[in-house]
Amino acid sequence: MLAKTSTCALEGLDGHVVEVEVDISPGLPRFSIVGLPDTAVQESKERVRAAIKNSGAEFPMRRITVSLAPADIKKSGPSYDLPIAIGILVCSGQLPDAVGDSLLLGELSLDGRLRSTHGMLPMMSVAKRSGYAKAYVPRINAAEASLVDGMRVKPTETLAQLVDHLRDGTELDDYVGDDVQTLAKKAPQVRSHYDLRDVRGQEQAKRAIEIAAAGRHNIVMVGPPGSGKTLIARCLPSLMPAMTPDEALEVTTIYSVTGLLPASTPLIAQRPFRAPHYTISSAGLVGGGAIPRPGEVTLSHRGVLFLDELPEFGHSALETLRQPMEDRSVTISRARTTTTYPADFMLVGAMNPCPCGYYGDRLQSCTCSDGAVARYQRRISGPLMDRMDMFVDVPRVEYEKLVTPPSAEGSDDVLKRILAASEIQHSRFGQSSLTANAQMGPLEVWDNCVMSQEAKSLMQSAMHALRMSARSCHKALKVARTIADLEGADTIENHHLAEAIQYRYKPVV
Repeated sequence: MLAKTSTCALEGLDGHVVEVEVDISPGLPRFSIVGLPDTAVQESKERVRAAIKNSGAEFPMRRITVSLAPADIKKSGPSYDLPIAIGILVCSGQLPDAVGDSLLLGELSLDGRLRSTHGMLPMMSVAKRSGYAKAYVPRINAAEASLVDGMRVKPTETLAQLVDHLRDGTELDDYVGDDVQTLAKKAPQVRSHYDLRDVRGQEQAKRAIEIAAAGRHNIVMVGPPGSGKTLIARCLPSLMPAMTPDEALEVTTIYSVTGLLPASTPLIAQRPFRAPHYTISSAGLVGGGAIPRPGEVTLSHRGVLFLDELPEFGHSALETLRQPMEDRSVTISRARTTTTYPADFMLVGAMNPCPCGYYGDRLQSCTCSDGAVARYQRRISGPLMDRMDMFVDVPRVEYEKLVTPPSAEGSDDVLKRILAASEIQHSRFGQSSLTANAQMGPLEVWDNCVMSQEAKSLMQSAMHALRMSARSCHKALKVARTIADLEGADTIENHHLAEAIQYRYKPVV
């Protein structure tokens, strides 16, 4: 007898429907799984055997062959346990064949309980597109699975519960949860324990971070140790506009696939803020591995990637950022597969000006030679620097500013201006894929960065005096467009462009 059940496989962030075929034939007891299974899938034989026995059913002591089709897709993870177990019970005549139109997802524990399964959201999405209307999933994943409209989600706690439902018709209620829009609205707006009110002095740096957050511009802060660079960067989550429901669904899909989605949080509604240590490898930063997995650039999609002590990161790791910063995606190629992950992030860097950290400081002398300073700054290549939109100096905080009361203006006040500028950008870009000024390409810059006559003259002079590349020119115009949006101006005026140009990279030696 042959039984068939359906489940899903993951390739990158995309799901593929997998047909699980189970055949039981006479012969010596044997249990084999074919169809490119990885170690976790192969080990499901022991989990399925114990779960069936401990759920009160009989495990057939005959020759069992399980085929996972299509056979050319690598099958990884333990989510195949449930469809294999149900297939064996149907094939051995212990259950009616009543799951042909359903999707089965879940890892089994030895006592038959269903454990949490990664990648539930993309797997449910592909199931809906493939015409499935019902899915049996672990109860702990039911809220996440219900985010896909039009799918009936049957939350299941144990294999025995599902067996009773399929054999005897025991009631198994559909899960009805909040949709994406409702969950996004319910999400709290406070996203950080840090507030710009806590930053003493550093008015120029706070102004720069406001501009960067409003237009999602990449920014590098340069200053001596203890001047507040990290604190200012940590304030960014409190300055970022909330994600749209579609953006939240994208980010949730990424975290679901990587197993980083908390069971109590079916939807990630706050923008990610990732701050990896500088010892991270290139694969950890942009993704990779024998079976490609997302890196930090993908985990910070729609959010912020903060690189503290920027020159201390490996040269090869930093250079791998160049393509994702331009394309807003990263492609990982292996012999068997090519996977593309989204990587639309805002890069924030913090660095000292030299190895000792005090080059150009007013009070403490620098102990580094000019050559040492130059070598330190050359750890970050020119092409990577050219891809940064803004550079701002963060000098030592004077004692008088350090002991003054907190500023009256905090992150909430700045966020109001940023939200107003974001609304202008959303209206400007309409239904296109662009959401912020930093994402504009050459055509959008030409259409939307309209300058006054005085600003055009200033741009021409700056390009010659500062030897700006075409990319640098566009970066300056995009920053100027954001500054104008913060003021509600339609045209880029002379003072908008002048402020944007002062944020361009200027080597200290």
